Amino acid sequence: MSAERAIASLHQTVREICLWLPEAEEFLSHGSPNFRVCGKTFATYVVNHHGDGRVALWLPAPQGAQEHHLRASAAHFFVPPYVGVRGWLGVHLDRGLAWQRVAELVREAYLHVAPRRLKPSLGATPSIAAPRKMPAARDIDPFQSRRGKAVLTVLRGVCLALPETSEGSQFGHPVWKVGVRSFVIARHEGTTLTACFWAGASEQSLLTADPRFGIPPYFGHRGWIALDVSEHCDRSEIAALALQSYRHFALKRMLKVLADREL
Repeated sequence: MSAERAIASLHQTVREICLWLPEAEEFLSHGSPNFRVCGKTFATYVVNHHGDGRVALWLPAPQGAQEHHLRASAAHFFVPPYVGVRGWLGVHLDRGLAWQRVAELVREAYLHVAPRRLKPSLGATPSIAAPRKMPAARDIDPFQSRRGKAVLTVLRGVCLALPETSEGSQFGHPVWKVGVRSFVIARHEGTTLTACFWAGASEQSLLTADPRFGIPPYFGHRGWIALDVSEHCDRSEIAALALQSYRHFALKRMLKVLADREL
């Protein structure tokens, strides 16, 4: 089964768990499928949120339930970001928890937020078949694939050779920093891998004449450019783009060290 089909099979299982409930509906919020009843969310399905590697449901839970589940099985449950402080429960979907148990947890979350009038019409939880195949790590995060790892190797080699640079993570994306400022960002949109660099507005116009380049979302308006490296990753081209971006963000003392090296 292909990666796309494995992910689709998992999503379909989640839909079956959530949409049998009375007046339940699915909608998309911040890129993730959400399930609600009468305007209140009772489940959020999240895959690799900000690069956390999780395949999970976030569920509203009664007071004390979050702590109970974490004590009972920290391998299967976690405190989700943002909503965890309000008692929501994170449920791992790829660590062996029985799907019928997941369905019961979703039912409890639904009952926690659904109007009282709907509760008498709620029948027994239906039997839930497991997905035909769970996605592999490389399906969830393309940078875990062979191609993705090769791209990261090139970026690390280029970026970390420059003075006072380090590797980190920003909103789940690998980044390379000079001091505290990111000068190269690795991103993925679906299976498309990109390396992003600061180029400046005038250079953006020239580079986007090449179909391999595009303006990245969210920060492209600040002069950044994205190079598609899904199939080809030329080290010399990466090095030239990274150096230009580095020079834009580096402090004078860093540039002096760089100049001394180039002599």
